[in-house]
Amino acid sequence: MSEPETSGTHPSQPRPVRLRDALLRARIEAADRTGVVVDLRDAEVARLEILNDALDPLFAQVPEQIDLFDRGISQGDTPRLWIDVVAHIMMGRDKRMYRFVQDTRFGRIVLAESHDTAVIVEAVTDYVARRMIEREHAMVVPPEPQAPAAEQPARSRVWPFIFGFVLGAAALFGLAALAVLRSW
Repeated sequence: MSEPETSGTHPSQPRPVRLRDALLRARIEAADRTGVVVDLRDAEVARLEILNDALDPLFAQVPEQIDLFDRGISQGDTPRLWIDVVAHIMMGRDKRMYRFVQDTRFGRIVLAESHDTAVIVEAVTDYVARRMIEREHAMVVPPEPQAPAAEQPARSRVWPFIFGFVLGAAALFGLAALAVLRSW
């Protein structure tokens, strides 16, 4: 067998592909794809920031003593605008649609979905109002109706003692009688 020539002296033969060149091309392609993904993620974050700014007047009306809501944008593979611990807004598949969801024991529930910021602001306003009412109901504990306690008659502790004494004496008498009968 003859070794293939690597000098490239024959114009009819293609130049052999070097691993270093292939790795360089793969890195460039990955950087291009990553750049597109980063641009999409930045666009999602920008849209969520616009919605966050639109929600400022709503959260300015929430009393400070109510600490149910912890609003903020989380960066990650899927950027999200968190309303509270269980509800957040994320972008839909087309990256232009807002999706307001709530996590429950039974899975995720879509509360609202729209391209329009005003629709999502209205849905968040309704959600915040419902959560504040739930908090009020949880904080107010109605007093349980108390029935007047009926006094139990005082029991004498003498009768159980007498009953135990008689029962013990009968048991001893029975054992004594059994021992006498056996010895016969």
